[in-house]
Amino acid sequence: MKQTYTCILLFLISLHLAAQVPEENRFQKVVLTENLNEPLEMAILPDERVLFIERHGVVKLYSPVAKKTSVIATIPVSTKYTDNSEAEDGLLGVNIDPDFTKNHWVYFYYSPAGTTPENILARYELKGNTLDLNSKKVILKIPVQRDNCCHTGGSIDWDAQGNLYLSTGDNTSPRASDGYAPIDERPGRSPFDAQKSSGNTNDLRGKILRIHPEADGSYTIPEGNLFAKGTPQTRPEIYTMGHRNPYRISVDKKSGYLYWGDVGPDAGKDSSGLGPAAEDEFGQARKAGNFGWPYFVGDNKAYWNYDFETKKSGEKFNPEKPVNDSPNNTGLKELPPAQKAFLWYTAAEIKRFPLFGSGGRSAMAGPVFYNDGFKNAKRAFPDYYNKKLFIYEWMRDWIIAVTLSPKGDYVKMERFLPNLKLEHPIDMAFGPNGDLYILEYGQGWFMGNPESKLVRIEYNGGNRKPFVAAASDKSAGALPFTVKLSSEGTKDFDNDSLQYQWKISSEAGTPVILTEPNPTYTFKKKGTYNVLLTVTDSKGLKDSKSMTVQAGNDPPQVSLELTGGNKTFFFPDKPVKYKVNVSDQEDGSLENKKIDASKVKITAAYQDAEDKPKADMGGHQEAPVTFTAGKALIEKSDCKACHFQDKKSIGPAFIDVAAKYKADNGAVASLSDKIIKGGAGVWGETAMSAHPSIGLPEAGQMVKYILSLANEKGPAQMLPPSGEVVVKIPDGADANKGVFKIMASYKDNGANGMPAQVTEKTLTLKSPTLLFGNADEAKNAMRFKMGENNLLIVTTPNTSAVFKDIDLTDVTGLSMVIAAPKEQLNAQGGIIEVHKGTADGELLGKTEFVEPSSDPNALTSGKPPKLYNVPISPQSGVSDLVFVFKNDNAKGALFVPFSITFLTK
Repeated sequence: MKQTYTCILLFLISLHLAAQVPEENRFQKVVLTENLNEPLEMAILPDERVLFIERHGVVKLYSPVAKKTSVIATIPVSTKYTDNSEAEDGLLGVNIDPDFTKNHWVYFYYSPAGTTPENILARYELKGNTLDLNSKKVILKIPVQRDNCCHTGGSIDWDAQGNLYLSTGDNTSPRASDGYAPIDERPGRSPFDAQKSSGNTNDLRGKILRIHPEADGSYTIPEGNLFAKGTPQTRPEIYTMGHRNPYRISVDKKSGYLYWGDVGPDAGKDSSGLGPAAEDEFGQARKAGNFGWPYFVGDNKAYWNYDFETKKSGEKFNPEKPVNDSPNNTGLKELPPAQKAFLWYTAAEIKRFPLFGSGGRSAMAGPVFYNDGFKNAKRAFPDYYNKKLFIYEWMRDWIIAVTLSPKGDYVKMERFLPNLKLEHPIDMAFGPNGDLYILEYGQGWFMGNPESKLVRIEYNGGNRKPFVAAASDKSAGALPFTVKLSSEGTKDFDNDSLQYQWKISSEAGTPVILTEPNPTYTFKKKGTYNVLLTVTDSKGLKDSKSMTVQAGNDPPQVSLELTGGNKTFFFPDKPVKYKVNVSDQEDGSLENKKIDASKVKITAAYQDAEDKPKADMGGHQEAPVTFTAGKALIEKSDCKACHFQDKKSIGPAFIDVAAKYKADNGAVASLSDKIIKGGAGVWGETAMSAHPSIGLPEAGQMVKYILSLANEKGPAQMLPPSGEVVVKIPDGADANKGVFKIMASYKDNGANGMPAQVTEKTLTLKSPTLLFGNADEAKNAMRFKMGENNLLIVTTPNTSAVFKDIDLTDVTGLSMVIAAPKEQLNAQGGIIEVHKGTADGELLGKTEFVEPSSDPNALTSGKPPKLYNVPISPQSGVSDLVFVFKNDNAKGALFVPFSITFLTK
């Protein structure tokens, strides 16, 4: 009884804790400034001004009072390698002194312009809204190489004792190591050997440094760094070593623990003789230590001691006793034991931390939130997040809150605002008012992005503004013009009573005020009107939505209809008969020939199901319909983080790839392999990340789409107002996965001085092959997903699947693909009856008995499936089709019906 009571108590506690998760609608994303040019790091000033930097040397200041952003300084920086290619260097890090309110000191980490290859940490004074460039004091210099890429680090933070932490990258090119350990010891290959930096106790690269800046611009060394001052072949500034690119760091001001996100290498898979697949890391250092790179990754997965000269592998490196015997090493040969990462993940989804997801990787560490630091803040985050660590992902666009034990151990993680849309977050920090500030870099590397921005996440723990929705039944019409206005969808999350105000105004005339939730209003004068709906709750909070209505020109009426044949399906190489009519109150109509038929745009084309009709159907198509599946896969992937279609980012433009490989018969195979495994060297130093979660068929579709961009795309062929068009499936396209669309539009000539109006109509015919897993209803049958397809398992007799609104005109029979696997499902077999309307409606036909198969690969083999044909008598009209699955003697599952194809003569 006691045990039962304990279980119930724990269950109730868990429910209580789950209920404490703040509602997502209590958070609001406020855009402060946007259209930035590579923003990297920021510092929130005590008065809530935001100081932030852009990589090319620009220092900006956002004022919450003026709500404006100003350029306050430009620091000359180096952003090129010696071969003039774009580097990761530049203005990299910024933070303010802990005693900023008194001394106004700001610290920057950057790559100075000039010929000396070094990065520096420098201090400046901020005088009001001006950065005094003459106050510069160089605190620390870090020699680097600028001959080859990559990895700069550059993040700055402080602990409670006034110690400054600075992250630095390994300054090593991964190009020669294929995404594994860059330990090329051959003469002249130092830029390709991270043992010179990350694994070197006498070098400041690939480290997180800890120093105590002094007032005169010098610094002292705090107690507890990795090497005591005066230790031969070491640098006392080193707090942690063995990092690749710790791009964003954070210090827990209470525990003193250091957190960082380390951007990992690019190998797509484990390799015997080289090492493990690539991983990114979130690190935690409770004290000084060595975190393994370039000998280990993640939870101390070891690389082999590979000899680039002989191309032979030695022994695996030992995390207990790592040894750096590189000729490029100027430090200790025997290194401190390697420490494991706090959290780690690959390009593919991993079971240990599934919330990390899959795709490209760029780990970033954010702050640990403490509620007692915001007792008087206007919008402090809720106590639910107290003592949680915020981490985020630049490539995957998520923020995760990590729950820690009192000792700092990992307990659990959860997505923070899962529906928050981000454009590559590159820095985050809490401000004095309790808001979470986020810098969003934008989608393209090495360029200004219009979607890059500085935002503020505000929390509202009290009364919330109403959510306002506003709509009208018409947006334009001839005078007198009557419109029904609707506030449907408006709601108040606190269930307050609401007051509605519609304000209808134009440049000429007095505004009209309506106070009903859903009023009707008649416009009697021509013009463009702004319709503003303001909704106020019982506590005085309000919000608004607006829309535009035009009175004086009636939109044209466009009708598009099929004049014969099947109205549900297209059939390849068969004609579709159609007719288009257009009438316009001011212009006339097609029938009276006052509207020229050439001005009515009518097109027809086969498209993948995900394609959308283009507004201007006389223009160029965005992608050949054959390759839109590949385009959709690219849109869903992280490809756009490194590539644009028509301009270079950190990776080449897709059109350049297409031009380079268009004559290469082996390009699909080689580039598909590169997408999956990663690689480098063809387009520059920057490695392409591996994508092991992408299958070979999907990678092939992506490559085919990219290569298709080499072909010039012509305008769509225009059709007459009536006639027929033959359905043609483009070479290489799958007729079972697309739709056939006929589209018609007309733009009128305007009227009464009002702008022209456009009306479009689209008619869509489905593929004659339907998947049972996509049935509108599946009663007592189990749906499951195999690859990209939804399938159905019939687990009990006399269940059914329903497809609604099916036209059987011209259909002469049905062909079904069915599998009854004995081994995987213990399938009993059975028959499928086809009924019209309901399960006991008119019987149109039935299959022969589906016999169970003993093939162990019945569900997955590439063998041609058995087809079960059902002829049907001539039908007409639209009705529901019900497929009833029967076997009265079955004592288990029947079969797996895959698909049904509607046949015609």
